[in-house]
Amino acid sequence: MECPFCKEDRDKVIDSRSSDGGRAIRRRRQCLVCKRRFTTYERIGDNLKLYVVKKDNSRVPYSKSKIIGGLQKACYKRAVSAEQIQRIADRAEESIFRNFDKEVPSAFVGESVMKQLRRVDKVAYIRFASVYRDFRDAGELIEEVSRAIAETESRVQPMLFDT
Repeated sequence: MECPFCKEDRDKVIDSRSSDGGRAIRRRRQCLVCKRRFTTYERIGDNLKLYVVKKDNSRVPYSKSKIIGGLQKACYKRAVSAEQIQRIADRAEESIFRNFDKEVPSAFVGESVMKQLRRVDKVAYIRFASVYRDFRDAGELIEEVSRAIAETESRVQPMLFDT
């Protein structure tokens, strides 16, 4: 690998690890000439495409940017940072690629995103779910909100004694 600093072709790998949901290898390298460190990424070719099977059985190429766009809309004016949105999308993507090779149902994609979003912000979760699940009436929406509230209340335990 050519050093980006001194352009010499002599380096050693210091650390290797999987990244991007297992679809890339991150290598930390050190130039043997100038001793500076740099990072390289090795990615699997694009010939291994994943398709999302939608409700109408149509197939579209998987796109992480669509997940991020949906999350940004759901998190609009909420206390959810861009880093948190990226982390949610990354975790959902890892789950998708861990479970599917060529085709993934859109239901699985949506549920994976909602599972991650629910842990971060309940209001954003309800917004995302209301679009994704396409509630037929207000009763279905109220049921989902009630479940989210019950989950939040079950996690909060009253403090009886100060320590």
